[in-house]
Amino acid sequence: MAIRLGFRVRISLFQVLFLVFIISAERSDTRFLLTSNASAGERHSEEYCAMYDICGKRSDGKVLNCPYGSPSVKPDDLLSSKIQSMCPTISGNVCCTEAQFDTLRTQVQQAIPFLVGCPACLRNFLNLFCELTCSPNQSLFINVTSVSKVNNNLTVDGIEFIITDAFGEGLYNSCKDVKFGTMNTRAIDFIGAGAKTFKEWFAFIGTRAAPSVPGSPYAINFQPSIAESSGMKPMNVSTYSCGDNSLGCSCGDCPSASVCSGYAPPSLHKEGSCSVRIGSLKAKCIEFSLAILYIILVTIFFGWGLFHRTRERNPAPRMKPMLNVMDGSELHSMNRPKDENLSSQMLEDVPQIRNGVQLSIVQGYMSNFYRRYGTWVARHPTIMLCSSLAIVLVLCLGLIRFKVETRPEKLWVGPGSKAAEEKQFFDSHLAPFYRIEQLVLATIPDANGISPSIVTENNIKLLFEIQKKVDGLRANFSGSMISLTDICMKPLGQDCATQSVLQYFKMDSRNYDDYGGVQHVEYCFQHYTSADTCMSAFKAPLDPSTALGGFSGNNYSEASAFIVTYPVNNAIDKEGNETGKAVAWEKAFIQIVKDDLLPMMQSKNLTLSFSSESSIEEELKRESTADAITISISYLVMFAYISLTLGDTPRLSSFYISSKIFLGLAGVMLVMLSVLGSVGFFSAIGVKSTLIIMEVIPFLVLAVGVDNMCILVHAVKRQPLELPLEGRISNALVEVGPSITLASLAEVLAFAVGTFIPMPACRVFSMFAALAVLLDFLLQVTAFVALIVFDFLRAEDRRIDCFPCIKISSSYADSDKGIGQRKPGLLARYMKEVHAPILSLWGVKLVVISVFVAFALASIALCTRIEPGLEQKIVLPRDSYLQGYFNNVSEYLRIGPPLYFVVKNYNYSSESRHTNQLCSISQCNSDSLLNEIARASLIPESSYIAKPAASWLDDFLVWISPEAFGCCRKFTNGSYCPPNDQPPCCASEDGSCYLNGLCKDCTTCFRHSDLYNDRPSTAQFREKLPWFLAALPSADCSKGGHGAYTSSVELKGFESGIIQASSFRTYHTPLNKQIDYVNSMRAAREFTSRVSDSLKIQIFPYSVFYMFFEQYLDIWRTALINLAIAIGAVFIVCLVITCSLWSSAIILLVLAMIVVDLMGVMAILNIQLNALSVVNLVMAVGIAVEFCVHITHAFSVSSGDRNQRMKEALGTMGASVFSGITLTKLVGVIVLCFSRTEVFVVYYFQMYLALVLLGFLHGLVFLPVVLSMCGPPSRCVLIDKREDQPSPSSPL
Repeated sequence: MAIRLGFRVRISLFQVLFLVFIISAERSDTRFLLTSNASAGERHSEEYCAMYDICGKRSDGKVLNCPYGSPSVKPDDLLSSKIQSMCPTISGNVCCTEAQFDTLRTQVQQAIPFLVGCPACLRNFLNLFCELTCSPNQSLFINVTSVSKVNNNLTVDGIEFIITDAFGEGLYNSCKDVKFGTMNTRAIDFIGAGAKTFKEWFAFIGTRAAPSVPGSPYAINFQPSIAESSGMKPMNVSTYSCGDNSLGCSCGDCPSASVCSGYAPPSLHKEGSCSVRIGSLKAKCIEFSLAILYIILVTIFFGWGLFHRTRERNPAPRMKPMLNVMDGSELHSMNRPKDENLSSQMLEDVPQIRNGVQLSIVQGYMSNFYRRYGTWVARHPTIMLCSSLAIVLVLCLGLIRFKVETRPEKLWVGPGSKAAEEKQFFDSHLAPFYRIEQLVLATIPDANGISPSIVTENNIKLLFEIQKKVDGLRANFSGSMISLTDICMKPLGQDCATQSVLQYFKMDSRNYDDYGGVQHVEYCFQHYTSADTCMSAFKAPLDPSTALGGFSGNNYSEASAFIVTYPVNNAIDKEGNETGKAVAWEKAFIQIVKDDLLPMMQSKNLTLSFSSESSIEEELKRESTADAITISISYLVMFAYISLTLGDTPRLSSFYISSKIFLGLAGVMLVMLSVLGSVGFFSAIGVKSTLIIMEVIPFLVLAVGVDNMCILVHAVKRQPLELPLEGRISNALVEVGPSITLASLAEVLAFAVGTFIPMPACRVFSMFAALAVLLDFLLQVTAFVALIVFDFLRAEDRRIDCFPCIKISSSYADSDKGIGQRKPGLLARYMKEVHAPILSLWGVKLVVISVFVAFALASIALCTRIEPGLEQKIVLPRDSYLQGYFNNVSEYLRIGPPLYFVVKNYNYSSESRHTNQLCSISQCNSDSLLNEIARASLIPESSYIAKPAASWLDDFLVWISPEAFGCCRKFTNGSYCPPNDQPPCCASEDGSCYLNGLCKDCTTCFRHSDLYNDRPSTAQFREKLPWFLAALPSADCSKGGHGAYTSSVELKGFESGIIQASSFRTYHTPLNKQIDYVNSMRAAREFTSRVSDSLKIQIFPYSVFYMFFEQYLDIWRTALINLAIAIGAVFIVCLVITCSLWSSAIILLVLAMIVVDLMGVMAILNIQLNALSVVNLVMAVGIAVEFCVHITHAFSVSSGDRNQRMKEALGTMGASVFSGITLTKLVGVIVLCFSRTEVFVVYYFQMYLALVLLGFLHGLVFLPVVLSMCGPPSRCVLIDKREDQPSPSSPL
């Protein structure tokens, strides 16, 4: 049940991203080392500088260039080599000092990690700032427009940078698609504030930053041209295309490259909808085909009917039909011999009757068995009752080991599940997915249905109050008080990674006014990746789409909901202390929300929905008592109906004797014992029960078993009172025993077929139900028959029902003498005198066949519209707080669940091709895994992949790259040296970092000559990977893997050259419907299957909801196979017992139509296909048997033509099927519509009501018509002499 897991929002918690080159406080100082022509003698010419040297610093420490023009300077050899290494376009003289270049180089290293994966982009980007800082022809395209005085020195305050549009376009196009994998986004979002054009990017670069705010210390006005009279010319250094052969980027960073054109993302297969258009009407192909088929069938049927009707106008009588049975009783299961006085020999000369009957071998054995068995039970009822109850009570002893399974993963996921195995692999080799606690605060829509923005000062301050209460929450676990900080996820081991807009204030209310209130929040919505003041307390950018809801596009200020998420550490051991602490805190969290936060929100005219990781499990437990009253009423109603049905027609003078209240109560108790015996047996062998079993199986067994009780009692009551009681019991069992056996055996088999369903909850349900139905049948033919004997002895002895010790005076004997001499009831007379004659009319037959076939074919067409899935809201009580939560999540959430692509046994050795088959930076294969993921993200409507994947491998290769000289560094002793802005390289004072000289001798880990095609050797990879995963990200090197990839790589045993498990993280698109979850999982599996086959690497997708939705990938296959087995089993049982292929085929047809029609009703009612509905469909096969088998066999043992036999079958069994089968189920089902849990209403009220009605219509309308037209031949021997009172007969 999981089910809510599908809505979990994977937040990019892990990567701490600091300022990149153009955003950093210091890099701006160097980036614009402008030399000005502010002196009186301004000059614009080659080999002349516009700015040279550094003349001061701002109050925030940013350096300012001197605005003095001067000739370019020839650098010494060391400086020249340094400049050439980073700026190959600059040679000879330069316009920068060594101090300027060192500052530039130091700050540029912050941008390099973002772009080094795409060499062309990096080269163009560096050229822009190399030309700006050190070009010898600087004055030709740089013009100082304003100056300021700092410490009596003039400094640059604003410049014009004349640069061609061609260079701007080339730079932007080479960088616009470069990924920044750690954040699953583009690098331009960080180094260009998400610019959509090069002009927007230049405008961002040129904005003068306020004090202590990242950005340029002076304004830069980029201009594409200038008047020729000025003597200036635009800077137009050549740019490299990202598809350049020498500096080419990967296809993921450059989809437009020619080498990538042959690898266009294949559109994942989506089954096309075949349709046919007729004029303005458009129909699906299957609907059109079925309509044509229906027209053909109806035409043939009407033609055959007309022909057949014509032939029958003058029929030649071939035999004499037997008289109708008296009192609406059923025909005996044995045919009558010729020339025999049946009235006199009715039950006294059984062998003579039997000799004239064409019984199958199985029927003969069953009839003989039930005759002898019935006589024995009637003579020894006490022994039979006690022994049968004793056996069941022994089974009930297993209840001492009774346990209920409530864990969703144990209920809905099979042990052999592929998704379960993948989850186990992911959890054990990487890390279990964290727990989610979530609040959703939303505004209430106005009269026009428009929700006002929630981003207001009052609402943000209210959010601070909520956060204060959550932070102060304490939960007791084993005597210790647990707070959020004790259990929350801390990527860098310091602050909780809470996802909330309050992170823009560092989760501190004191910063609200200091930072600028609402204006600061709105500023951070657009600059969350770049502004230092917008960085979260846990040192990572906070994507506003994870903390806001109800907005469109990027209009975050219009958001109508705050989404607050508390990620909590998870553990593999669900019974351990870590999980126990989390669960204890979650319970306290839910309680404080209900008691304090919810009233607070209502008073502010806001809505609040909430959830915790353990909410679903707790609500499922609560559900077990939510419908106790409803279910109890259902049982009472069925008990009342049973008692009324079993008794005779109420007569005031004899009601207290003829009533069967005690017998009905005993029958209900036997049903309960059968359920308890089933539960006890399976509990004894260690099978846990479920809440569904405890709530549904008693009702189902009662509904299934009640009809057998009615049939047994009515069969005994139909016997002549002249016979002794043991004769009546014996004959009654001969009549109905075989039919009850057939129906019960079919039901048991149908239930048992459900054990093939892989979902544990449904498999266990089917096991318990099958045994319960079997025990119920055995108790009915043993204990209940004994109880019938006792009850009839009580009635004959004139004792009061329920008070058998009280005996009525014999003076009432005469008035009650007629008890048992019963005339046909109203329902029996209706069936025989009204219902059957109407169905005998040819016009009615044609209409019935046409309508039922039409509905069956329409149901086949409707079946294609049934969607797989099980809505989370349905399985919870209607008053559950999770109902509102699921609604709000679906309405407000703008990001989908996380998706991991897990790679098994990655061979990183230099001899293996795996590295280039996985990565997506320069030199990687065009069809690599990460490039394919990036392509798939371009078609999210079919791939359901929202973004390129965050790649630890890409970031690791960039981290060790010599170009990223601030990342992978080593001390002279060979140990790891962190970036300059991290301890021990800098000393921290008041939040600032000052270099202390400890790391001045650190060098890059590798030179280009140390690598082969920019790839490390096996030994280099093995040595540096742990460094990378332990490296903290910072401004000088944002590619550190600690936090972001700590759990993405398994280092256990990696020294062998094989990494057993690693993952690449991305996101699904927002998934709002169950079908979206199913399709997203199917798309991910199809994608990884294709890529795995192509790369010959083991890859599988993993998302936290996959385990619960895997069942729906093949739910149709599972349903059809189980239905085929169930119907096939019933067919075989019917065939074996009746030895009539004809009768069995008709039963098979009717069963199939009932199931198909039931699926059509599911489509009309929007009932989804899942394990519950599959179990219901399978059970429908067993229950529907009862509507068919009695009528069919009564027809087969009747005499006369087909119409006469149909009338006789309805006259004898129609009333029993209606009152004993239809109504008994109907009265219990109707009560379930008042259930508080939607799952009962949808899957047990609606589906069972539809089943009962369809079974009734097919059994008492369609089946008789079919039998009257093409029923099997009669088993009766033709007789010449009519008798007044033929013997009762059985439906079998």
